[in-house]
Amino acid sequence: MADMMSKISAGIERAFASRGFAEPSVEDLRDAAGVSLRTLYKYTPSRADMVLAALENRHQRYLLHVFDGLPDDTEEATDAILVRVGTWMATETSHGCLFHAAVAADPNSGPLRELLERHKAEVASRAAAATGVVEAEAELLVIIEGLTQAWPLRGDPAVDAAKRLGHALRVSFV
Repeated sequence: MADMMSKISAGIERAFASRGFAEPSVEDLRDAAGVSLRTLYKYTPSRADMVLAALENRHQRYLLHVFDGLPDDTEEATDAILVRVGTWMATETSHGCLFHAAVAADPNSGPLRELLERHKAEVASRAAAATGVVEAEAELLVIIEGLTQAWPLRGDPAVDAAKRLGHALRVSFV
């Protein structure tokens, strides 16, 4: 059962990431998930559930991509996190944060807003722990979010700028 949910979540995440939240029809999402319409609705009974499942899948993948196997050295970890965010932007989406896009598409959805807040809080917490500046969660999140928003406009130079900001932050807090 968990394997089927993972398959569905991964497929619909790809569809939403490449086409946005408004464009893909339920049939498109079914095709992306590689399941029957009945199976899609069994695991995700509404379009809102489909969006949440896709974002939960993305949340887990993002955390693994950015934070798994970081260097023990906190300065190296800082650079690695920011480089990995840039790589994520280059390979997974070049349009900005999918979580923010989902909330923008349905601004009155409490569950979407809660998922966005949980995702960002976990990113900030993990970044602070990995970089050794636990008192700078908010600042680290601003740097990561800034990189996410600047990457579509600047690409790799945005990563370099974020790394400089990360180093300056470490100097001011360590």
